[in-house]
Order: sequence, then C-alpha cells, then structure tokens
Amino acid sequence: MWYVLITLLSFALMECVTWLTHRYVMHGFLWFLHEDHHRKGPGFFEKNDAFFVIFAIPSWLCIMLGSMNQAYWVVAIGAGIALYGAAYFLVHEVIIHQRFKWFTHSRNRYVRAIRWAHKMHHKHLGKEDGESFGMLIVAKKYWDKVRRDEKLQHVKPAESK
Repeated sequence: MWYVLITLLSFALMECVTWLTHRYVMHGFLWFLHEDHHRKGPGFFEKNDAFFVIFAIPSWLCIMLGSMNQAYWVVAIGAGIALYGAAYFLVHEVIIHQRFKWFTHSRNRYVRAIRWAHKMHHKHLGKEDGESFGMLIVAKKYWDKVRRDEKLQHVKPAESK
C-alpha cells in the first residue's frame, strides 16, 4: 500500500517539477533544445524530444538502483516518474499537439481547456513572457474560457425579419 501511495505522490509532484523545469530550464539555459518546439520546422522529430530522455534517466535510475538494493520505495518513485512520462506523452504529444492522430476531435471540457492553455503557451515564440508552463493542471482562466465558449455555442442567433 505504501508503495502505491509513494508512486501516486511522485506522479503528483512531477507536475511541480515539470512546471519549474519548463519555466526555468527549458525557457532558460536549455532554450536551444526547446526552441524548435515553439517554432516548428520540417520533420517529425524536434530537438525538444531530448527532454523525454532527460526525464527518463531519473526514472530508470530509481527503478534499477532501487531494485538492485531492494529499496522498493525508490522503485515506487521511479514508477511515479515513469507514469508521469506516459501521461505527458499521451496528453502533450497525442492530445495537444496531435503528433500521433489517435484522438483528433474531442468535446471533453478538460481536453479543450488543456489545449487552450497550451495554445496560449505557444503564442509566445521566444523564451520570455511565457504562460501556462504546467502540463496536467489547467488554470481557472482556461476553464472559464472553455465554459464561455460552450455557452456561446448553445445560444442560437436571433432570427432576422
């Protein structure tokens, strides 16, 4: 039971790690790796994809070294990081950027809110003045935008005479 809780806590804490890394590292001294994600060029792969490997290393080390030393709480941390990586892949690469055309049309409010938040993040082409650096948690203003859009879609235009 404790290992499951440690895994879930590690998963949750990864949102904080992701926000901080995205804001201060990816939009900071490693901008040269992240820039092509904001200014899409030709081809399927981006230098930004290197962050998959960068984030996978601590997960792999925790799982491997924890297993070797029978420190299963460390394995649980590695599993939480790995689960977050899987969620990142599904949400960021598949749902938001649709690099894989698995879920292209969704009416789900969360999906629409997270896509809008990410769109607002990408409106900034430089490393400064960014917003919405998280991945799974969506700020209230983006939820509000989606709700307003839903209300507008349900209002029928007045008939002209």
